[in-house]
Amino acid sequence: MTELQRLIIAYDEHRTAGRACALASVVDVAGSAYRRPGARMLVTVEGQLTGAISGGCLEGDARRRARQTILQGRPTVVTYDSTDPDDDLQFGAALGCQGVVQILLEPLDFHNPDNPLELLRRWAGGVEALAVVATVFGMAGTGAAAQMGQRLLLTADGNTQGNLLAGTELYRAILTDAHAALAAGQPATRHYAAGSSTVRVCLELLRPPVRLTVYGAGNDVQPVVRLAAGLGWRVQVVDGRPAQAQAQRFPEAEAVRVLPLGQVEQEPHDRSFALLMTHNYYYDLAVLRHLLAAPTRYIGLLGPRKKYERLLADLQQEVPEAAQQLEGRLYSPIGLNLGGETPEEIALSIVAEIQAVLAGRPAGFLRDSPHPIHPPLHSNGALVVEGQADAACSL
Repeated sequence: MTELQRLIIAYDEHRTAGRACALASVVDVAGSAYRRPGARMLVTVEGQLTGAISGGCLEGDARRRARQTILQGRPTVVTYDSTDPDDDLQFGAALGCQGVVQILLEPLDFHNPDNPLELLRRWAGGVEALAVVATVFGMAGTGAAAQMGQRLLLTADGNTQGNLLAGTELYRAILTDAHAALAAGQPATRHYAAGSSTVRVCLELLRPPVRLTVYGAGNDVQPVVRLAAGLGWRVQVVDGRPAQAQAQRFPEAEAVRVLPLGQVEQEPHDRSFALLMTHNYYYDLAVLRHLLAAPTRYIGLLGPRKKYERLLADLQQEVPEAAQQLEGRLYSPIGLNLGGETPEEIALSIVAEIQAVLAGRPAGFLRDSPHPIHPPLHSNGALVVEGQADAACSL
């Protein structure tokens, strides 16, 4: 289950019970921080928390401020600054991150169809493509052209939703930048001059859950499904053996299907990541042949390198360009080199490899990387400090 799904479930429970809520969202970051823009935490007036905006250091103070926001009935921005590590460790949030994090706190109106979680719910309902949500989180000057917390949601098909006033020069500028963020696949922070005021906007990428198809329903597939589903990935299990492909064996899977060997070629192509774990040479060969023309960017093949070499040789007798079609997307032997032996350890190496491919990262030890853990946010202006606060690292 994704973090957004957990937030929506908790939101619905609080709405049914009549518990007032606020949403805390990371909207801007400078330097190092545990969470990036788009991290969210739901807070009830009683102080119940769902989600996270840091590694636990900001949640206590943000909870207190979110409850004040509920009582005051208006949004606010708070800034946590840990750029001075000595002062931070002695007096502040004990982040040790040496960064600045800005949090937007908003009371949620259950009757407003454009409140943040209702807007995100509409996007999350089965969507399969990237989207961008632009959130107004800061204003300076007089005659502001927007209000804090107003949003514009842009989906991949060009549709827009939200409560940001359409037709204005500011709206058009934000929409242009949202299209650019969507095309580049990069979040950003933007500052806009609007009349006599300045408006700051967070452009956040909304990524759909990963779709993963596992061919094979053996016992070694079970921990893979558990780990992947725990990350919020949408997993389906496919096998030709009815005795193995049973839903009760994979309760975390979205679907479990029996697919006879002779019907593999009839499967529709999609963009799911694929794992071949059937332990059946001819089934793997049929699936690999089928995936040659599929748009999937990751195909993981369980087994030794010699197995892939034989499979490729057989494929090339039918499709001479098979090696070129699989280049860059076939991973065999499968998984990161973690020294895994048990099914659970091997599952961890497989899921970790897929995550590295998703993120475009080389895996390896972070201690050996000369680069920051997170790439810097794209911004056309410096972070503006407002509502600066110190926080004790406790809940």
